[in-house]
Amino acid sequence: MVLNNIEKLLEKYENGETTLKEEQVLKNYFTSDTVAPHLEHYKPMFAYFLVNQQEQFTKDIPLNTKRIFNYKWISVAAVAVLMLGVYFTMSLFNADSCETDLVGTYCEPEKAFEEVSRSLAMISEKLNKGTSTIGYLNEMNKGTSTLGYLNEIENTKNIIFKN
Repeated sequence: MVLNNIEKLLEKYENGETTLKEEQVLKNYFTSDTVAPHLEHYKPMFAYFLVNQQEQFTKDIPLNTKRIFNYKWISVAAVAVLMLGVYFTMSLFNADSCETDLVGTYCEPEKAFEEVSRSLAMISEKLNKGTSTIGYLNEMNKGTSTLGYLNEIENTKNIIFKN
Protein backbone atom coordinates (compact mmCIF):
# COMPACT_ATOMS: atom_id res chain seq x y z
CA MET A 1 0.00 0.00 0.00
CA VAL A 2 2.82 2.43 0.90
CA LEU A 3 4.71 1.53 -2.28
CA ASN A 4 1.60 2.09 -4.38
CA ASN A 5 1.11 5.49 -2.71
CA ILE A 6 4.76 6.43 -3.38
CA GLU A 7 4.41 5.51 -7.07
CA LYS A 8 1.29 7.71 -7.38
CA LEU A 9 3.11 10.57 -5.65
CA LEU A 10 6.07 10.13 -8.03
CA GLU A 11 3.73 10.35 -11.01
CA LYS A 12 2.17 13.52 -9.60
CA TYR A 13 5.67 14.88 -8.85
CA GLU A 14 6.82 14.32 -12.44
CA ASN A 15 3.72 16.14 -13.70
CA GLY A 16 4.34 19.02 -11.27
CA GLU A 17 1.10 18.50 -9.35
CA THR A 18 2.37 17.69 -5.85
CA THR A 19 1.94 19.83 -2.76
CA LEU A 20 4.78 20.66 -0.37
CA LYS A 21 3.58 17.99 2.08
CA GLU A 22 3.57 15.33 -0.65
CA GLU A 23 7.05 16.36 -1.73
CA GLN A 24 8.22 16.07 1.89
CA VAL A 25 6.77 12.53 2.03
CA LEU A 26 8.76 11.66 -1.11
CA LYS A 27 11.96 13.17 0.33
CA ASN A 28 11.53 11.24 3.56
CA TYR A 29 10.90 7.98 1.70
CA PHE A 30 13.89 8.29 -0.61
CA THR A 31 16.31 9.36 2.16
CA SER A 32 15.38 6.29 4.20
CA ASP A 33 17.15 2.94 3.78
CA THR A 34 14.05 1.03 2.65
CA VAL A 35 13.60 2.08 -0.98
CA ALA A 36 12.09 -0.33 -3.47
CA PRO A 37 14.67 -1.67 -5.97
CA HIS A 38 12.81 -0.42 -9.05
CA LEU A 39 12.76 3.12 -7.54
CA GLU A 40 16.46 3.23 -6.61
CA HIS A 41 17.30 5.60 -9.48
CA TYR A 42 15.23 8.37 -7.78
CA LYS A 43 17.29 8.19 -4.58
CA PRO A 44 20.26 10.38 -5.73
CA MET A 45 17.90 13.07 -7.01
CA PHE A 46 16.08 13.43 -3.70
CA ALA A 47 19.37 13.23 -1.76
CA TYR A 48 20.61 16.15 -3.86
CA PHE A 49 17.45 18.13 -3.11
CA LEU A 50 17.91 17.52 0.61
CA VAL A 51 21.54 18.71 0.55
CA ASN A 52 20.66 21.67 -1.67
CA GLN A 53 17.86 22.70 0.71
CA GLN A 54 20.33 22.94 3.60
CA GLU A 55 22.80 25.17 1.72
CA GLN A 56 23.02 28.79 2.81
CA PHE A 57 24.76 31.79 1.34
CA THR A 58 27.19 33.08 3.95
CA LYS A 59 29.10 35.71 2.02
CA ASP A 60 28.47 39.34 2.97
CA ILE A 61 27.12 41.63 0.30
CA PRO A 62 28.64 45.08 0.60
CA LEU A 63 26.03 47.78 0.35
CA ASN A 64 27.66 51.02 -0.65
CA THR A 65 25.14 53.78 -0.11
CA LYS A 66 27.55 56.60 -0.97
CA ARG A 67 27.68 57.64 -4.58
CA ILE A 68 31.17 58.43 -5.68
CA PHE A 69 31.18 61.20 -8.21
CA ASN A 70 33.57 60.28 -10.97
CA TYR A 71 35.19 63.41 -12.37
CA LYS A 72 37.12 61.46 -14.98
CA TRP A 73 33.97 60.74 -17.01
CA ILE A 74 32.84 64.36 -16.77
CA SER A 75 36.17 65.50 -18.21
CA VAL A 76 35.89 62.99 -21.08
CA ALA A 77 32.37 64.21 -21.87
CA ALA A 78 33.52 67.84 -21.76
CA VAL A 79 36.36 67.16 -24.20
CA ALA A 80 33.95 65.36 -26.56
CA VAL A 81 31.50 68.29 -26.50
CA LEU A 82 34.33 70.72 -27.10
CA MET A 83 35.65 68.74 -30.08
CA LEU A 84 32.19 68.51 -31.62
CA GLY A 85 31.72 72.24 -31.18
CA VAL A 86 35.03 73.03 -32.88
CA TYR A 87 34.28 70.60 -35.73
CA PHE A 88 30.85 72.04 -36.49
CA THR A 89 32.09 75.63 -36.17
CA MET A 90 34.91 74.95 -38.62
CA SER A 91 32.56 73.22 -41.05
CA LEU A 92 30.22 76.23 -40.99
CA PHE A 93 33.06 78.64 -41.80
CA ASN A 94 34.42 76.39 -44.54
CA ALA A 95 31.02 75.91 -46.18
CA ASP A 96 31.29 79.31 -47.91
CA SER A 97 34.88 78.94 -49.06
CA CYS A 98 35.87 76.55 -51.80
CA GLU A 99 37.94 73.55 -50.77
CA THR A 100 40.49 72.85 -53.47
CA ASP A 101 42.10 69.91 -51.71
CA LEU A 102 39.17 67.61 -52.45
CA VAL A 103 39.68 65.45 -55.53
CA GLY A 104 37.02 65.66 -58.23
CA THR A 105 35.21 68.74 -56.97
CA TYR A 106 34.85 72.15 -58.61
CA CYS A 107 33.86 75.36 -56.93
CA GLU A 108 32.95 77.17 -60.14
CA PRO A 109 30.01 75.75 -62.11
CA GLU A 110 31.48 76.88 -65.47
CA LYS A 111 34.64 74.85 -64.88
CA ALA A 112 32.58 71.82 -63.90
CA PHE A 113 30.45 72.17 -67.06
CA GLU A 114 33.55 72.40 -69.27
CA GLU A 115 35.07 69.30 -67.68
CA VAL A 116 31.85 67.30 -68.09
CA SER A 117 31.57 68.42 -71.73
CA ARG A 118 35.14 67.29 -72.43
CA SER A 119 34.54 63.92 -70.78
CA LEU A 120 31.34 63.33 -72.75
CA ALA A 121 33.06 64.34 -76.03
CA MET A 122 35.83 61.83 -75.36
CA ILE A 123 33.30 59.09 -74.64
CA SER A 124 31.40 59.94 -77.83
CA GLU A 125 34.60 59.83 -79.90
CA LYS A 126 35.59 56.42 -78.56
CA LEU A 127 32.07 55.09 -79.11
CA ASN A 128 31.99 56.33 -82.72
CA LYS A 129 35.39 54.76 -83.36
CA GLY A 130 34.06 51.42 -82.10
CA THR A 131 30.91 51.55 -84.22
CA SER A 132 32.87 52.42 -87.39
CA THR A 133 34.71 49.11 -87.25
CA ILE A 134 31.45 47.20 -87.59
CA GLY A 135 30.45 49.01 -90.83
CA TYR A 136 31.15 45.85 -92.83
CA LEU A 137 27.86 44.49 -91.51
CA ASN A 138 26.03 46.80 -93.95
CA GLU A 139 27.94 45.19 -96.82
CA MET A 140 26.94 41.79 -95.53
CA ASN A 141 23.29 42.85 -95.50
CA LYS A 142 23.61 43.90 -99.14
CA GLY A 143 25.04 40.49 -100.00
CA THR A 144 22.21 38.65 -98.30
CA SER A 145 19.65 40.74 -100.18
CA THR A 146 21.17 39.57 -103.50
CA LEU A 147 20.82 36.01 -102.26
CA GLY A 148 17.14 36.75 -101.87
CA TYR A 149 16.97 37.52 -105.61
CA LEU A 150 18.55 34.14 -106.34
CA ASN A 151 15.80 32.52 -104.33
CA GLU A 152 13.18 34.26 -106.45
CA ILE A 153 14.89 33.05 -109.62
CA GLU A 154 14.91 29.49 -108.24
CA ASN A 155 11.19 29.71 -107.40
CA THR A 156 10.38 31.01 -110.87
CA LYS A 157 12.42 28.23 -112.50
CA ASN A 158 10.52 25.64 -110.44
CA ILE A 159 7.20 27.10 -111.54
CA ILE A 160 8.19 27.13 -115.21
CA PHE A 161 9.66 23.65 -115.33
CA LYS A 162 7.36 22.21 -112.66
CA ASN A 163 9.79 19.80 -111.08
